Amino acid sequence: MRPILHLASMLLFGIWIAGAAAGCASAGIAIKERFGYAKREQLVDSVKAARNEQQEAKEQFQSALEEFLAVTDTRASVADLEERYTRLSRAYERSQSQAGDVTKRIDAVERVANALFKEWEAELDEYESESLRRASERQLDETRAQYQRLLAAMRSAEAKMPPVLAAFRDQVLFLKHNLNARAIASLQGTAAEIQSDVERLIREMEQSIAEADAFVRQMAGAEEG
Repeated sequence: MRPILHLASMLLFGIWIAGAAAGCASAGIAIKERFGYAKREQLVDSVKAARNEQQEAKEQFQSALEEFLAVTDTRASVADLEERYTRLSRAYERSQSQAGDVTKRIDAVERVANALFKEWEAELDEYESESLRRASERQLDETRAQYQRLLAAMRSAEAKMPPVLAAFRDQVLFLKHNLNARAIASLQGTAAEIQSDVERLIREMEQSIAEADAFVRQMAGAEEG
């Protein structure tokens, strides 16, 4: 097969896989609804799951920072440094895995929300009562606005994770072959930068978690109303 045709085939296959995955996700949402698990409930549960995942990620990044700061303590002995480096390496790997889980949870929130809002908007045309239609439309707008704030907060916090992970990865790689007093001393300035980045990430995650709580409360209030 010619290289260009092969590349085109690979691209088409990738597009087909992505479309199939999206179709499976949509089918999964619909199947759950047929078994009595409404889209609104699915969305609330997805938001709660994403919130919990972010809470765990926040704690894991904080733990990784503490392990990194322990390694950069110039008073530690060589034996202590070896043990601390091992803990740092494991903390980095757990942070990387946790970050991937956060992204999956946010993607799930977005899929369910898109399905819910699409259905809700289409159903506005089915009303005979204009006043009820306007009330439903107003509620849809309010819910979508709150959701957009939530999604923006979640994606903003998510975007802060890769740079922090990259910084941790660089330090882990550097320390792997340079576990000595001189190398440790050279990381003092970097340690302060990473600490600042992690603290900023944690603040973003806390804001995202607060938005998730607010969204869940709004959805619960809308059901009671």
